[in-house]
Amino acid sequence: MDDINKNKGNQAEKKFKEWLDLHNIPYLYIQQDTKTFSPSLNKYFGSKRPDFMILIPNLGFIFIDIKYRKINETYKSFPLDSIETRKYSVLQRKFNLQIWYVLSNNTYGYKTWFWINVSKVLEEGRNPKFTSGKSSMDFFAIPITDFIQIATNDSLDRLFSKIFVEELK
Repeated sequence: MDDINKNKGNQAEKKFKEWLDLHNIPYLYIQQDTKTFSPSLNKYFGSKRPDFMILIPNLGFIFIDIKYRKINETYKSFPLDSIETRKYSVLQRKFNLQIWYVLSNNTYGYKTWFWINVSKVLEEGRNPKFTSGKSSMDFFAIPITDFIQIATNDSLDRLFSKIFVEELK
């Protein structure tokens, strides 16, 4: 990852942390150093792992991977790395975890966060939708309508209410 993209990702993580703190949501920030995980766990994460573990009283926790993403104008969607998504899916199924992508960017002023569960990414984009001309990586093209949008002044209540509303459809 080049320095510009790394800085954008760090900025998104910082802004998300501010949102968590604003709403008094308990979390653990996960150190990204590969030496902090056991070799057996690294085989599931590889060199990438979620950024946060959000603790939810009386329920447990969810892992969050923060992404700085802009809409891909060609596909009118957010691009999500297909290899990373499949790795997270294996981890999610094997250990009965919940892993979510949370996206935002400076265009939204980090005032809107787009949430999607890893398994929904796979449901919506069974096969990679496009290959990047720059990196030659395959990406799922996930329409913005498939995400749950949470504004800065919203709490996690909005996420849970949207999840339950979707289940009733």
